Amino acid sequence: MLGLQQAELADAAGISVADLDHIERGAESADSTRLAVRQALEASGIIFESDGELISGGPGVRLAQSAGKSFDTVETEVVQYPEFMKNDAPPGAGG
Repeated sequence: MLGLQQAELADAAGISVADLDHIERGAESADSTRLAVRQALEASGIIFESDGELISGGPGVRLAQSAGKSFDTVETEVVQYPEFMKNDAPPGAGG
């Protein structure tokens, strides 16, 4: 999601790569270690969401949208497959 390497995230969290590897494999780790990783991810632009917050179906993560950046689509960079170019839905179908 962020394109961070393990070493970069571990460095940002102030932990060892081995500790981060243990967390990624689901091994037991100290609360302070997990909190350090969470804080490093949040500082990098990840938002942690609880079930029912903005999503349903369980907790999740999303990227924060920076006020200085835009997510506008650049039409020249969009891939449109020919089979989806034709609108075959009846008028008023929506979606």
